[in-house]
Parts: sequence; C-alpha cells; structure tokens
Amino acid sequence: LQLVTACSYVGEQGHMALLGHSLAAYISVLERERLRKLTTRILSDTTLWLCRLFRYENGSAYYHEDDREGLVKVCRLAINTHYEDYATEGFTLLSSKHPVIYQSAACRPGLGQHLCSQLGLPLSSLCIVPCNTMFGSLHRMDVALLDKLIRDDRESGKLPLLLIANAGTPGAGHTDKFSRLKELCVQYNMWLHVEGVNLATLVLGQVSSTVTAATKCDSMTLTPGPWLGLPAVPAVTLYRHEDPALSLAAGLTSSQPVEKLRALPLWLSLQYLGHDGILQRIKHASQLSQQLLENLKTLASIKTSVEDELNSPVVVFRFSQDNSTQGYLEGERDILDALNRWLGEQLAQQVPLSGVDVVELEDEGTCVRFSPLMTAAALGTQENDVAALVEKLGEMIPVLSCTLRFRQDFKDEVLQQASLLYIEDQSWPGLGGVRTTDLDEDKRHHSVEKINSDLLKKLMELDTDLYFSDGPEFCEEKNCIFIGMATEDLDVAELVETIVSIGRDIEESGKLFENMTEVVRRGIQEAEQQLQKANEEKLMEEGVLRQIPLVGSVLNWFSPLQASVKGKTFNLAEGCLDSTEPVYSIKAQMNKEASLDSPKSVTKRFPGQKLFRRQGAGSDSVSDTSSVSQLEESFRETAPVQASDAEEAEVPQEHHVHIVVETASSDQRVPEGQETESVDALR
Repeated sequence: LQLVTACSYVGEQGHMALLGHSLAAYISVLERERLRKLTTRILSDTTLWLCRLFRYENGSAYYHEDDREGLVKVCRLAINTHYEDYATEGFTLLSSKHPVIYQSAACRPGLGQHLCSQLGLPLSSLCIVPCNTMFGSLHRMDVALLDKLIRDDRESGKLPLLLIANAGTPGAGHTDKFSRLKELCVQYNMWLHVEGVNLATLVLGQVSSTVTAATKCDSMTLTPGPWLGLPAVPAVTLYRHEDPALSLAAGLTSSQPVEKLRALPLWLSLQYLGHDGILQRIKHASQLSQQLLENLKTLASIKTSVEDELNSPVVVFRFSQDNSTQGYLEGERDILDALNRWLGEQLAQQVPLSGVDVVELEDEGTCVRFSPLMTAAALGTQENDVAALVEKLGEMIPVLSCTLRFRQDFKDEVLQQASLLYIEDQSWPGLGGVRTTDLDEDKRHHSVEKINSDLLKKLMELDTDLYFSDGPEFCEEKNCIFIGMATEDLDVAELVETIVSIGRDIEESGKLFENMTEVVRRGIQEAEQQLQKANEEKLMEEGVLRQIPLVGSVLNWFSPLQASVKGKTFNLAEGCLDSTEPVYSIKAQMNKEASLDSPKSVTKRFPGQKLFRRQGAGSDSVSDTSSVSQLEESFRETAPVQASDAEEAEVPQEHHVHIVVETASSDQRVPEGQETESVDALR
C-alpha cells in the first residue's frame, strides 16, 4: 500500500525514468553488436542534448549515481594529465611533488574529505579558501587570497592541481566569480570544476553573466533529477579533454556497453519532456523565487540574503530585530537562531508543498531557505503555495516579536520569586525555562524532580494557548519546565504567579505525604499509651469485681454503671490525638446543611476563554476578571449561601484524616442513645 501511494505522486515523466531502468535490464541481454550500436546511440544523443541545453560546447559526459563521483573522476584525470608516469609510478610521483586541491569554504561539507579518501591523498592536499570578508558577497571565494595561496604553494614545491567553484553555494545559493577564477586556472595550469544549483538556469534565454561564465570551465556536475522532478536518474558530469586514453584511464569512459546504459532513463525523460518542457520547469522554479522575494520585501522584521534581487534562484531569509524590539536582546544571536529555527520548522510543517528548510550560515546564522529548483518539480509547488507561505510567515512574525520582547520580562518576573529558579537556555525558542527550588539539601534532588514533574503535568492540563515542555532533547539542565512562544495579550506576571501557586500546592501536598509515615507511627504509639492509661483508669473506676466475667455480668445487671463513651481521633496533619466531640458536632452540622439543600455559587467563564490573557489586550480577552482569579475560583470550593447557623461549626480548611479510638469496653452495656453516637463516631 505504501508503494502504491508513493507511485501515485510520481508524474508521467517520473514513470518514463522508471521505465528506463526496466528497459536497460532488457536491452542488456541483446546480442553484443546490437547492444553496442544501441548504447552508443543513446549515450551520444543524451550527451549532445545536455551540451546544447546547458551551453557546454564540445563536451563529453560521464553518468554516475553519486553526484560526487564525477568530481573524483575528473580529479583523477587531472592527476594523469599533470603526472605523465602516474599509471606506472603511482604514489611515488605524488610524494615528490604534492598535488593541492582548492575548494571554497562555502562548499558542501565533507566534499574535500571524500575526494581525498577516494584518491588516496592526505588531507594536507586539501586547501580551504576563505570567502570574502571585506567587500562583496560573504559567500563567494576570495579570489585575491586564492591567488596568494597558489603562489605560496608553488614556492614551497607543491603542484596546484584542481579548483572547485560554486554556481550557487549549498547554503545561500551565491555564485563565485568564474571569469576571474578561470584566469587564475589558466595562469597556473589548474583544472576548474564547477557545481551548484544555479547551473540549471543555463537553459533559460536570459542568464546572468556570472553563471554564463561557468560554461568556460573544464568540467561541471549537473543534477537534472531534482531540477526536473525525475526520480532515479543519474547525475551528469560534462567535461572537456582531448586525450581519450587519459579519460579511459581516469574512468570517465568505458568500453563496456552495459556501462553506457546508465544514460537510458535520462534519455527517455528528456525525449518525453522535450526542450519546451525542460525550459518551462526551470523557468517556473525561477518565477517562484522571484514571487517570494517580492513578497518578503513587504514584511517587517524579515531580512533576506540573496545574491541578485532581479535573478536569484535561491531565497534565504531570517527573522531579525526591528525598531520595536531593538535593544531588548542586543547581540544575543543564539536566541534569534533558535527563533528562526522554530520559524523554519513551522513553515515546513504548515506549508509542506513550499519545500522550505532550515540552513545554518556562518555569518548570518540560522536562516530559512527556499530553493524551488531543488524541490518545486518533485513537490509540485505552485504560486498559491508561495502565497500561503507568505501568509503563514506574516502570522508568525508578531509571535516571534512578542516572544522576543516578553522573554526579558519573563526572566525579571521569575527572578523576583524566591521559589523559582530561571534557566538560561538560549537555544530554546520561547520565553525560557524555570525550576522550583528546595531548601532541604538532603532531599533536594528527589523532591525537585517530583515537584517539577507534577507541576509540568498540571500546567499542561490548563486551558491556555501556551506550550509547556520539559525542554530540548539535549538540554544540560534537568527537571525544568520550558514555556513556548508568546502572543501579544500574554500576562507574564499572571503566568509566573500561577506557576508559583501551583508549585506551592504541590510542594505542600508532597510534604504531607512524606511526613505521614512518621506521623502515623508516632500517633499509633501515643494511642497505645492512652488506651493503656484509659484501661487502667477504667479498672480503678469500676473495681475488680466488674472485671470478672460471670460476676461482672451479674453486677452490671443489678447495678448498671452509667459510663460515657470516650473516643479519640487521630489528626494526620497535626500528628496528635483529639476528642471525638467535634466530630459529632461536624456530623450534625453536615446533616443540617444537606437538609437545607442550599445552592452553591458557580464561577462564570465565557466560552473559549483562555488563561494568562490580559484584559483588553486582544479580541479574545472577554473576561471581566483576571485569569488568576478564575483559576483560583475553579479550584476553590464555594461556601453555602445560607451559613448563619453553620459558621460556628464550620469545617476546617485543611483536610484531616481521623482514626477513632474507642476506650469503652466491648462487653459493657451502654444506653441506646449513647450506643448510636458511638457507632457514628466509629464510622
């Protein structure tokens, strides 16, 4: 069922690509001569189409599954070109004159390490070139510094071998200066390789000059699968080289006909789409980027990071402080990164067809990236999806601003409470974290863990829009309560007061249960002592004759002893023994109140009303009283309306657990009225 569901999202062009894999398996069993002719035709046609589409004249193509494999092959080709005896001498030639591979600091992570591991080169052969820091784009390679690094390596006896440039960096989508880089490569006899998402725009009629200069490079890697929404099609590396023998030695070409069948799925897909279909998909993705970029300019507190505002296939933006929030958290970049991470996750969840994701940039920090060239064809992103993305973004900006503003207010309110400890975690997207404190160091860990756990459960049960959590997964602080994003009408003081109140109730209840075992033990010992004392007093009062079974019964029959029942109650809260007389009076008063059947007052709450809302702050604030009073009234038992006769015998506030201890003998005759009272006391 999952397989059928997945296939339903694959378009017709996707089915053509999948059909190509089946045909490749069928064609591979043909006789050798027919197979050779057919695979040669498929490979040559596909290579010719791709070279014309992407304006790469006189190029050859290598088809591979891993998009890094083409770079490995062209690097091996460059090694064979510079080291003539490499095929026979091998590493001994490289040890005498170390090759150096240069790549931008903005390249995708792990690319250089993978290249060195596949070629058997030490990591010292990899040189990371920093990006511009003084002027221009912060994501472009610093050409002047690259020139200096190359000259230093040549002077130290090393061989500059290959330069990896970006036509659209993986993070921000910026493009290096290919014309200047090509001049350096020609000057120092280096191989120039280009990769990036912006190479897809070469099929358009109007292309920026910086991207057009990429057609002069020695090789480029294309990924038509995500660009055109084609599943399971190979990546393609276009390259120029005049010696077929060296290309064969590097593994860029193969004499095996089956190897050439890798191009069959792409060949079928390109035939199905045609030139107009390919152009339309790339153009549609570029228009989506421009649509989003134009809408972002109208939103406050949104900062964009694009290379060219008129033609930028990748849009990177982030929430930033505006004039209303400037000065609250000045310089605290980690907090803004956490908020932008939350923003990107929410946008990706609520508008999944937009294809946005979260990206970490070295200079800007955490940003939200929209790259339709990589996602639109597969997801089917349309203009209305971009409009929905902008709408959701407009709804979240006030939430981000309020959270940023109330975060300091929340911290100040918590610091004023002696029973709360503020938890500073700048990676949490919300108001912050708190934890209750315990003055008893011996039982601190156990009690704090129990109280905070119960407090979190109570807060999550409240009728409020706030989000309560135990914190991030890898949070250093344990046993904490973290509060999520805030809205404009949030009453921070009320929120903190409610946390303190609920925590105090939980702590008092916990202390009662912790002391109950010791209190009960002491109470039982005291009750035993008083029972023994009562029995001795009874013996002295009644005499020895009444204790003899037969004689006592006859004596009690002729001369009954009028003795009252003396009962005792054990108060668990106070840990002491009391008389049962208040119990009798309370019982009588409860019966009287039940007979009156008086109504009780009920706290009124409007439908849809939430806690922690300030009065008059928003449309949802419809209550005449604060949320704190509503919370207290919802947990408080209201008093009876007719209480004129009940005030003298009012039930105490604390709930007591009573153990009734009877001091009268079981075989003693008791008048009927007193026997009834004794039964009630026992119950």
